Amino acid sequence: MSFEWFVALRYLKAKRQEAFISLITLISIVGVAVGVMALIVVIAVMSGFETHLRTKILGINSDILVRSYQGPFGNVEEVMDKVLKIRAEDQGLWSKLSTILNKNSGQIRVVAATPVVYIQALLTSGKAVSGAAIRGVDPATVKKVVNIGDVVQGVGIESLRGESAAPSIILGKELARNLGVGVGQAIQIVLPRGTLSPVGMLPKIRTFQVIGISSTGVYEYDSSLAFISLKSAQKLAGIGDKVHALELKSSDLYKADKLSAAIAKELGFPFWTMDWQQMSRNLFSALKLEKLAMFIVLTLIVLVAAFNIVSTLTMLVMEKKQDIAILKAIGATDGVILRIFVYSGLLIGLIGTGLGVTGGTILCKLLSRYKFIKIPSEVYYTDTLPILLKSQDVILIAVSAILICFLATLYPARQAARINPSEALRNA
Repeated sequence: MSFEWFVALRYLKAKRQEAFISLITLISIVGVAVGVMALIVVIAVMSGFETHLRTKILGINSDILVRSYQGPFGNVEEVMDKVLKIRAEDQGLWSKLSTILNKNSGQIRVVAATPVVYIQALLTSGKAVSGAAIRGVDPATVKKVVNIGDVVQGVGIESLRGESAAPSIILGKELARNLGVGVGQAIQIVLPRGTLSPVGMLPKIRTFQVIGISSTGVYEYDSSLAFISLKSAQKLAGIGDKVHALELKSSDLYKADKLSAAIAKELGFPFWTMDWQQMSRNLFSALKLEKLAMFIVLTLIVLVAAFNIVSTLTMLVMEKKQDIAILKAIGATDGVILRIFVYSGLLIGLIGTGLGVTGGTILCKLLSRYKFIKIPSEVYYTDTLPILLKSQDVILIAVSAILICFLATLYPARQAARINPSEALRNA
């Protein structure tokens, strides 16, 4: 152990007559620990909510959407084959290192694609009427790209049919409840624009049989979404073999924007693309801003503890003036004295941060495992606190706390280094 660390440790072990300094030191350690622990738990909860919402929202939406400025487009198989061959280079540092180590190619690609037809219509059951966003999907490929939710009643999306006299439909749970229908019953899809007659435009009405009811866990989707087969949707919309969009799944969700740009460039006009970050920009931007705000606010707890460190070291300097004078008289330099008190403050910060990281990690594990805090599921889409403890968040919080504690040591340490040994001994 170096001389500076040895003296710093001795100074923190207060004697009986210096018990007040020891108490303030303990308060400083507890303050840092509580601040770090609160930061870890809150940031873990915020990360959990962000990931949970992303899973719920992106489960029903694709990573990338390909559409045309000209509306419905044909040659679907040709466009899909072209999209599946497109690659985007990942220029990130980790990707470059992985490429050097031959762990991966550093390329982002489309792993699955499915055609979709979108229809806005009214659904009527004879008991009630409700607006709905109807998706015409290909049962063979849609589950490779999106998750339409769990089957509550009936059968899943792979059983959709469109060639029979009464084509089939799958309703969201809340939509089925609003319409008052169940599996096996018939509903009518009403399109405002239908056929032109002498009395004006007559709506197009088609009868569908409910074969399944699904739930995504998100009320907004469950109350408005319905699924029919791609062929039924094309016939209902009167677009022949064309589709409204291609929905794509990326090999790297967080690099989907790069792949989206590469696809738009490769396909060219009239195609355009949109990735999930653009589709849900407002929500996830708000979550990131809230997470940053919580980090800043809770860092104030650590700052309060840092002021305790300042007061602790200041009183320690006043108490140890004679010791400092003697150390200087026997050859200790200003730098040695400075380091002694910096190390004393850092020890408080390190102990507090260590306790806070340990306590925060244990609390997050307990919350994640036992789920003893309940929240309203109709508001937050989950009935328990979602916890996601990221190692990079823990490291950032620990480093920030130690840095704050280090900055708090500088003023009292400089005051100690400036003490004149002759004056201190004369006034002893």
